[in-house]
Amino acid sequence: MSDFTPSGRYPDPRIEVLDERFLALRLFSASVERIATGLRWGEGPVWFGDGRYLLVSDIPNDRILRWDETSGAVSDFRRPSNHANGLARDRQGRLIACEHLTRRVTRTEYDGSITVLADRFEGRRLNSPNDIVCARDGSIWFSDPPFGIGGYWEGEPAQAELPHALYRIAPDGVLHQVLTDLAGPNGLAFSADESVLYVVESRAVPHRKIWAWDHDALGRLANKRLVVDAGGPGAIDGFGVDVAGNLWCGWGSTGALGADAEALDGVRVFAPDGTAIGHIHLPERCANLCFGGRHRNRLFMAASHSVYSLYVNTQGAG
Repeated sequence: MSDFTPSGRYPDPRIEVLDERFLALRLFSASVERIATGLRWGEGPVWFGDGRYLLVSDIPNDRILRWDETSGAVSDFRRPSNHANGLARDRQGRLIACEHLTRRVTRTEYDGSITVLADRFEGRRLNSPNDIVCARDGSIWFSDPPFGIGGYWEGEPAQAELPHALYRIAPDGVLHQVLTDLAGPNGLAFSADESVLYVVESRAVPHRKIWAWDHDALGRLANKRLVVDAGGPGAIDGFGVDVAGNLWCGWGSTGALGADAEALDGVRVFAPDGTAIGHIHLPERCANLCFGGRHRNRLFMAASHSVYSLYVNTQGAG
């Protein structure tokens, strides 16, 4: 795991301003903290405000970790986790999980029992549900690339039976295949008013991208448009949206080596118009993130081997 020493000065030099618009989002007297380490590949963080704890997937270690805000303690929340990746909460506060090993989306009930929400579409097995988000109408949206069936690291090898796709589980429980035109659909998030859905295309050529669609009250998508082009060696994974429409993206390199790759590790922040305005430098690549804390103004960042946090001057959407 990477060495980490908290900054002893303000503003934290790890927080880089790329555009003056980021100054309003940066807290001068807040710095990056490492709250957990020892993971093999951190992913899918979700905040449980009523319990004051964070859950994070450690996919290769086949576990979901729990970090307690009141004590700082880190413990196993679920092990084995079926190589869970993306995590979310539904409108009733229950945990929703994307499981690579079982190739399904599940819900954890209040009594701890597990309900399978989706594992097949038109009789064929899903690939490996990856990231997930819940809408106000109770629908659940998730991406389904084949990343978890490529080997034994994040699941088990298998042949894909369905195209790379984005799915919607309607409030009545019916599974709909919404999009099949993205190469490696990955992170996804709604705008604060849910009028826009954003999805990462992580196998786009030549550069990884974030696309946006208008989203209506019936769950329909329209007006596809490009919001972010990662460009060159930049790589987007999971991301979150704040109340002002800024996109906070887990960031790293596409596999380039050397110091330039290390300089990309962390979180890249984009304004609603797609301009890069800030970068939070971490000693590890960041896979995914979420907003949490009492006021939804604490950014939790799941990186390769560790989980980091930073208080910011905005709030996560929703």
